[in-house]
Formats: sequence, C-alpha cells, structure tokens
Amino acid sequence: MRLLCDEERIPQQGAMLLGTLEQAAVLCLKEEGIPDERVEISLSFVSMEEIHQLNKMYRQVDRPTDVLSFPMIEDFNEIDWEDEEEEILLGDVVICLEQAQKQAEEYGHSQMREIVYLFVHSVLHLLGYDHMEESDKVQMRQQEELIMDALDLKRSV
Repeated sequence: MRLLCDEERIPQQGAMLLGTLEQAAVLCLKEEGIPDERVEISLSFVSMEEIHQLNKMYRQVDRPTDVLSFPMIEDFNEIDWEDEEEEILLGDVVICLEQAQKQAEEYGHSQMREIVYLFVHSVLHLLGYDHMEESDKVQMRQQEELIMDALDLKRSV
C-alpha cells in the first residue's frame, strides 16, 4: 500500500500520521479481501477555500466540506489481482485540515483522530461504500467503527 502525498502540506503529526493512515488503508483493503501490496491512494491536504472550490466544481455544492473522495475504479471485478506488475490507483482523497480541526474540537477528540476518521470514511467511498440509503449508511458506519477500533482510535463518549 502506497500513500501518495504532498510532503509540504502534511500536518504537524507528519510521519506518525502518515503511518497511521497507511495502516488504516491496509485494514480497509483487508476487510474487503483486496491485496494491498500494489494499491496506491493519492492524498491531499487543502485549505477551506480549496475544498470549497472542489466541492462546488465536482459536486455542485457551494460550500466547504471536510473530505472529498474521487474513486478511480468502477468495477473491482475487472482488476487482475494476479498481475504483480500493475499498480492499482484506488483514487484520490482530499482532506480540509481547517475543517478537520473544527470538527475535532466539536466532537472532543484530537485532530489526528478526526483526520484518520475522515481518511477511513473516504477510503471506504473509494471501495464503493456509500451512505445515501439508511441501510448503506449503517453498513458504512459499521466498517468505519471496525477500522477505527482496530487502530485504537475509538470515538470519545
């Protein structure tokens, strides 16, 4: 599992955060039975203004958001998992650090926990999860909790 990230925009937790995000991605992939050795995910940390523009451009929602996901794979059945040479770009994750900090304060946990949660949420979107229907939302939330618990980043009570 490779996490492609702009080194200049990594939050202060740096290497520790990236290691936890890679571990989270591996757990998400493992839960889906996907071998992680050749998978890549692009990760960008952006400002409130940048995510607002992206949200407006790609979702036609004229306001900032916390995280955006841009999946690259439509049908996982079309992937040749046996081809050891081919790198598989799962997609792009864009996280707004300013919004993550606001939400961390609102929910009473660390910015790191919030960033990891947003990343897990986004990786699940890259894997085809959604939360438009209530049953899908329940399933996605269960997966998020499973991964966050495995990382020992449980929700504050």
